[in-house]
Amino acid sequence: MIETILVATDGSEAAAFAERFGVSLAKRLQARLSGITVIEERDVRTPSDAGLGVSGFPEAEVAAYYRARADASARRFGDRARADGIESRCETVTGAADERIVEKAQTTDISVIGREGKGADWRSGLIGSTADGVLRRTARSTLVVPRDAGTSGPIVVGFDGSPGSRIAARLAVALASGLGEPVHVFVDSKDKGRAVARFEEVRQLVGGLSVPVRENSSTLGRPDVKIVDTAREAGASLIVMGAYGRNRITEYFLGSNAASVVRTSPVAVLLAR
Repeated sequence: MIETILVATDGSEAAAFAERFGVSLAKRLQARLSGITVIEERDVRTPSDAGLGVSGFPEAEVAAYYRARADASARRFGDRARADGIESRCETVTGAADERIVEKAQTTDISVIGREGKGADWRSGLIGSTADGVLRRTARSTLVVPRDAGTSGPIVVGFDGSPGSRIAARLAVALASGLGEPVHVFVDSKDKGRAVARFEEVRQLVGGLSVPVRENSSTLGRPDVKIVDTAREAGASLIVMGAYGRNRITEYFLGSNAASVVRTSPVAVLLAR
């Protein structure tokens, strides 16, 4: 059962999509919802003049600005939740954003974060530094929401037979049961016999669902590309896959299928742990 959901917000436009997704998910699952916004210590420190004699910013005014921004972010989240009939409190804390989000997530079943973050308009990468830090540090299932992500539609499960993908399959069952959405199981294997065995295993994990379950497989091409293509074709709202596959060392350095899917997917991705 998914009973508690945490949404992290920084007040940015990108974070608004995470707020919307988290509120919708909590409403449909009848889960308790909480929020967190972080005042980053590095933001409230005034820069050094490096001996150049340049006048610095008044530190108290800088701190007051970021406090006001955080309070406004928390209010926006609370207003969004109340508009959907959900009472929720958004906590404002100080520190490194990824660290504080990970700490707070320890008490929840799922945490929801925006993929791009407040620096999206001028950053060249495909994932924000806070989202990257959370995904590397957390031991909890984390849902990453890109801009313009839809909140309803089928659930795609990526299954490769690893322990992480088994956790993902069980989590997808809980979500499908609560949301009433169909499930598309994607299995990638260069060996057809192994693919058959994996489908048999995943059938046992998702068996008994009252929603339709469809199967997709591929023996050609990159699995990260194929699972994103499957989500597009299905009109999915969510991809669920294990945070770690068959090679944890590779995945730590963002060379994994999971990391590639998070970077490129147009729909939300839940990395199960």
